[in-house]
Amino acid sequence: MPFKLYWTFAFLIFTVNRCFADDDHEMEEFLKREFSLSKPYQGVGSLGSSHWELMGDAMVTTEQVRLTPDMQSRQGAVWSRIPCHLKDWEMQVHFKIHGQGKKSLNGDGMAIWYTKERMQKGPVFGNMDNFTGLGVFVDTYPNEEKHIEAQKKRYTPRTQRIFPFVLAMVGNGTVSYDHERDGRPTELGGCNAMVRNLKHDTFLFIRYVRRRLTVMIDIDGQHEWRDCLDIPGVRLPQGYYFGASAITGDLSDNHDVISLKLYQLTVLRSKKEEEEEKEDEITIPSVDNMELLRLGPVEEGMSGISIFFTVLFSMLGCIFLIVIGLVVYSHWNESRRKRFY
Repeated sequence: MPFKLYWTFAFLIFTVNRCFADDDHEMEEFLKREFSLSKPYQGVGSLGSSHWELMGDAMVTTEQVRLTPDMQSRQGAVWSRIPCHLKDWEMQVHFKIHGQGKKSLNGDGMAIWYTKERMQKGPVFGNMDNFTGLGVFVDTYPNEEKHIEAQKKRYTPRTQRIFPFVLAMVGNGTVSYDHERDGRPTELGGCNAMVRNLKHDTFLFIRYVRRRLTVMIDIDGQHEWRDCLDIPGVRLPQGYYFGASAITGDLSDNHDVISLKLYQLTVLRSKKEEEEEKEDEITIPSVDNMELLRLGPVEEGMSGISIFFTVLFSMLGCIFLIVIGLVVYSHWNESRRKRFY
């Protein structure tokens, strides 16, 4: 009997208070309902009766908030009405991307936002360009790859990227998202994520703790998080808005949000850390050592003509060196024979 009571007590403690460690700091998480979106989406989109507002082609159904239908040239979004003043937080996104288009005939993708601006239509997955804050993108169409193919060039193995692709970007209001290059010049990092037309649930995990941004995905139906990116030195001000948006162009997909769940993370800080953070107040989004995150300019690869001439001149060079070597050897051999006579 005491043994049963012990395990019952341990189980209750575990379920009531979920704690874990991050960078040797204990954390507790608490669901913040005012910043979360979930079924039955009561009052979403109606004035004054919800914390969330719809924009563009977004619509609410009993099963999801559909940001865009599987139709061309649509864009939609859902935005929180309340600015978030949490220092450390975690967003878990349950989403679904599906449509009639076959592989490489779908687009364009969706985004999760934490930005100063809200309810602004634009070309960056349904949001404005030159945004201020954080964007995490699920990009389903390879614009750069198609552009290079149109120029009859090829990718090098280093620059090849598998789509769909998840990436993150921090903007300060002046940095533009490069749509033609799939955001490569400004990305913090990313990973491939085959998320289209899956029968099981797909999730995106975004954590911001002690100026560290972590993104993980759960897309294999195994209920396990897989690392996508982990970047220290990310500086995001408080008081920005959460949102989700999507866009379609000539190609399309259904982009659905099933839930957005925001958790407040309580992280134990030393007195010194608290004082340093107060002195170094963040007012403009930025990333420390951004230049170190970039691997340099993207190589576009050589065209067929370039490869032909490279091989041709290499062969001519080799033939030239062989001829020179034979001439030198002939002169050396002749002088060597003269010494014996």
